Amino acid sequence: MRDFDGLRAIVTGGASGIGRATALLLRERGAEVAVLDLDPDAAPEPLHALRADVADDASVRAAVAEAIGLLGGLDILVNNAGIGAAGTVEDNPDEQWHRVLDVNVLGIVRTTRAALPRLRASNHAAIVNTCSIAATAGLPQRALYSASKGAVLSLTLAMAADHVREGIRVNCVNPGTADTPWVGRLLDAADDPAAERAALNARQPMGRLVTADEVAAAIAYLASPAAASVTGTALAVDGGMQGLRVRPAATGEETR
Repeated sequence: MRDFDGLRAIVTGGASGIGRATALLLRERGAEVAVLDLDPDAAPEPLHALRADVADDASVRAAVAEAIGLLGGLDILVNNAGIGAAGTVEDNPDEQWHRVLDVNVLGIVRTTRAALPRLRASNHAAIVNTCSIAATAGLPQRALYSASKGAVLSLTLAMAADHVREGIRVNCVNPGTADTPWVGRLLDAADDPAAERAALNARQPMGRLVTADEVAAAIAYLASPAAASVTGTALAVDGGMQGLRVRPAATGEETR
């Protein structure tokens, strides 16, 4: 499938996890792709890899301008860069609140702001933000992270309304717990990593973590010409976690 032939894309946080899977999928399907990341050396060829810190406006503006120069324009922006946090409202100091909101919310603002002039010139302009199940479901020990992703969901809807008449579609994906390097680090830090992984698997009705490739496929759909009439939508990729209330699996019953 080459449905992205002739399209140019920027993916933030594209050197690992969901961002990397998305960048590679868009490239495989014909797009020219630039990755903006704190560690661009981790991005594989044939991606264009540039260093950018989404918490720094000057860094973002310079990297977006350079990426657009390399690509010859811009049609798709995937705002994927983000950081996590664990704890209740008692556990994270003000500095950490400011940092997570700065990266997860203002990072989208900065990158989109820099990209909008060229997106307006595209005949196929799409923005996809990486949100989270944490925006729509109350998860334990995720107060700060949930607040940031709730803001991303609301921001996505506001951006969609602001730019629909400019021909720019804006959507987001809401992954469930995904098998990414960040989740891997959380598991490694747990007292019993195996038990923690089992608990994360069990809370998703499909009985397993979401994969980065599955989230990437959803992002690619929202960015693609096939979704030309889709804007202001949050697409859950969560193994049924948002909407299903299934009975616990019986002892010995397999979930696949």
